Amino acid sequence: MWNFVKDHIWEILIVANYVLAILAIILILLKNINPTKTLSYIIVLAVFPGLGLIVYYFFGQDYRKFRMFKKRALLNQVNVQNWTDKLKILEDKAFDLSSKILEGNTKIIKLIDEQRYAPVTLYNQAEILVNGEAKFKRLIEDIQAAKSSIHMEYYIIRDDQIGSELIELLCQKSKQGVEVKISYDPVGSSLRNSSLSKLKKARVEIFPFMPIYFPRFASKINYRNHRKIVVIDGVIGYVGGINIGDEYINAPDREYWRDTHLRIHGQATGMLQLYFLLGWNFVSEQSIEVKQRWFPKSEVKNELPIQIISSGPDMKWASIMEAMFAAINSAKRYVYLTTPYFIPNEEITLAMITAAKSGVDVRLLIPKNCDSKIAKYATYASLTGLLRAGVEVYFYEKGNIHAKTIVADDVFSTIGTANMDNRSFHLNFEVNAMVYDNDTAIEMRELFLKDLESSSIIDLGRWENRGTVQRLLESVCRLWAPLL
Repeated sequence: MWNFVKDHIWEILIVANYVLAILAIILILLKNINPTKTLSYIIVLAVFPGLGLIVYYFFGQDYRKFRMFKKRALLNQVNVQNWTDKLKILEDKAFDLSSKILEGNTKIIKLIDEQRYAPVTLYNQAEILVNGEAKFKRLIEDIQAAKSSIHMEYYIIRDDQIGSELIELLCQKSKQGVEVKISYDPVGSSLRNSSLSKLKKARVEIFPFMPIYFPRFASKINYRNHRKIVVIDGVIGYVGGINIGDEYINAPDREYWRDTHLRIHGQATGMLQLYFLLGWNFVSEQSIEVKQRWFPKSEVKNELPIQIISSGPDMKWASIMEAMFAAINSAKRYVYLTTPYFIPNEEITLAMITAAKSGVDVRLLIPKNCDSKIAKYATYASLTGLLRAGVEVYFYEKGNIHAKTIVADDVFSTIGTANMDNRSFHLNFEVNAMVYDNDTAIEMRELFLKDLESSSIIDLGRWENRGTVQRLLESVCRLWAPLL
C-alpha cells in the first residue's frame, strides 16, 4: 500500500485536488453570488491545481462572515434604536435644502436614507484638507484643544515619526483626564509592543479590529476595517483617505502623496460618533452606556447638508457603491472621479459609459503606478470600453494619488475611505461623507482640475495599439478582478 502511494503520489495529489475543487465549486454555486465572481473562482480552481484551492481558502470562504457579522448587525440595530435620539437631527429641513441644491434630484439622498442610521444632517461646517500636512496640522490642534473625549478608528496607524508624535499627544491628553479610545486594524497597522504599552499605561483604551493570530490569518484577511474616523468632544469629526503614517506627509525625501480628507464641525459629527461607537462595541466586546457628552447639541448655525454613509460585510446592501452609482447616473453636466484603485464592477462601468454617451463630461483620475501589479493590469483591462464611450481617463504622474472622491455638477461631492473596487464595495468596512453644497463642490472641482495639471490623458488610439503581451496580461489579471 505504502509503495503504491509513493509510486503514484502525484496522481493521488491531482485527484485529491480536483475532488476538493469540485466540492468547492459546488459550494460556490450554491451561494448564488455574482456570476462574474463565481466564474472567476471556478476558473482559478479548475486551471490552477493547488493554487486555486489556496486562493479559495484565503479569500473565498465567508461562512465566518455570516456567523460573526450577523451578531454585529443585530447589535447595531439595537444600539441605533437606543442612540439616534441623541443626534437631534432636523432631517426634514435638511432634506428640503439638499433637494433645492440638487435641483430637485433627491435620488442619492433617498437611497442613502434607506439605511436607518444615515439621515441627512443640516447644521455643519466642512473644511477640505489637501494632503497629510494639512490634515495632521488641524488634527493635532484639535486634539490639543480636546476637553472631553477623543475617539479614533483607523485602518493604518504606524508608530513612525508622525505616529509617535500623535501617540505622545494622546497619552498626554489621557493623563489630563480626556477619554481616549482607539480602534486600529492590525493588517494595515504596525505598532510595536512598546507603543501599545505606552498607550495602555497612560490609560488609553485601544483595541485591534479582528486581531490576527496565525494560522487563522487566511480566514480574516478579507474583512478589514478600512475606515478613518476621528471624533473630538463629539463636535469635530474627520473622515477621508489619510491614515496615520509618514508616507502621507510630503517630506522632501519621500514620494509625493496626494490625498484628501474632510474636517466636519456640526451635526454630521454625531453620525461619525455613532459609527465609531458601533465599531467600538464590536472590537472591545463592551456594552457601552451612551453618554450625553458624546452627542452634544451642535452650536453650528451654518446650513450645509451632509450625509455620512457606511458600508461593510455586515450590511444587507453595498451602500457606498450604490451611492456612487446614483451619483454618476444623476449627473447632468459633469462627474469627476478620483480613486487609487479602479477595478469597477459591471454596474459602475455601465453607469460611467451611459453617462458619457449621454453627453455628460465624465473624467477619471487614477495613479500611473499602482502598488499591486495585478490590480494595475486589472485596471487597464477596464479602460478600453470607457475610453471608447468618451470617458476621459488620466494617469496621475506627480506621485501617488490616494484620494477617494467624486464631484458632480457643482452640487454634490463625496470624500471618504472607499476605493472603486470589489474589496471596498463588499469586503471592507468603509465610510464616506456625502456633501450637498455648491461651494464645497466647486472647491472639489477646482482641486480635481488642478490635479489634472500633474496628469497625462490617455489617448484612445495609442491605447488600442498597446502590445499583445500587455493585452494578454490585462486579460489574465481581469479574471482575478472580482477576487481583488
